[in-house]
Amino acid sequence: MIGNEAFYMLQEGIASAADIDKALKLGLNHPMGPFELVDLVGLDTRLNILEYLHKSLGDKYRPAPLLVQYVKAGRLGRKSGRGVYEYPEAASAISKNNP
Repeated sequence: MIGNEAFYMLQEGIASAADIDKALKLGLNHPMGPFELVDLVGLDTRLNILEYLHKSLGDKYRPAPLLVQYVKAGRLGRKSGRGVYEYPEAASAISKNNP
């Protein structure tokens, strides 16, 4: 999965999240990069899918440790106001709804 490999690249310091997103959009003509997509879908959702694939299909689908770390820290993407990127408008809406 491209998204999981992107997390390994970010974890290893190969490139920034923005640069990885840009490379895949330009190089593969994707409408959005893997980090933009995971922030939209939810890091927790991506992690659940990878954990299932890892259990079913083996080590090839082992979730990147950085993804696991982000989910444990509550960085779930747009829905939480922070994932790989930050979404201040979502964070302020969440805090308004949870006084």
